[in-house]
Formats: sequence, C-alpha cells, structure tokens
Amino acid sequence: MKIAISSTGKSLDNEVDARFGRCAYFLIVEIEDKKMKDIKSIENTAKTQAGGAGITAAEIVANEKVEAVITVNSGPRAFDVFNQFNIEVYQGQGKIKNVIQDFIDGKLKKLTDANGPQHIGLK
Repeated sequence: MKIAISSTGKSLDNEVDARFGRCAYFLIVEIEDKKMKDIKSIENTAKTQAGGAGITAAEIVANEKVEAVITVNSGPRAFDVFNQFNIEVYQGQGKIKNVIQDFIDGKLKKLTDANGPQHIGLK
C-alpha cells in the first residue's frame, strides 16, 4: 500500500504539515507487511499557486498511485479529487515516523468528508 503524507520537510523526522495544499513536500511511503518499505519525497509545486493549490496538490498525490493520504485537514476541493481517485484520507499530526506507525496500527481517524473524522482502522 502506498500512502502520501503532507510534510514540512523531506524526512521522516519532519512534522505532518497542517496545510495539505500548501505543504512544502509530500512523503510517499510504501507499506508492506505492516512495515515501511520505500520512502520518497516530492516537492509540492502547487504551494505557490495563487488559487486552486488544494486541487493541484491532490492531483500530484493521485498521480503517485497512492491509496491513502495523511494530513491534518483537507479542503473540500482536494477531498473531491481524493474521492474521484478512491483515495482515503486520514487525520494525523506530529512527527511523520510516529504518524506512519499510528496508521499501520490503525490508530488514525479516517476523514469521511472535508468536515470531520471518523475513527477507523487500517484494512
């Protein structure tokens, strides 16, 4: 399973960025057998757009063929893009390596719409 995390930097020691559409980077993490297998960072080129950053950022992530996104919150237009690509959105904050472990352990809340979380575990 591939996931994307909105990040303040390029490493697992950085924090989850609260601003999905305007975050500095996305960390793309491949999880296999409940362990991190591969990690890559992608600069968020949408962060400097005057408008529509959330939509463009969501498309960048969707192009990476991720199945889930972890962020603090997502705007409604980005959330619509995630729905179109069947990408689940989870709410997480803090150090990225800890948030990934919480995701693996099924401790993150799944956002069912751009307005609020619903607690759900990892499939």
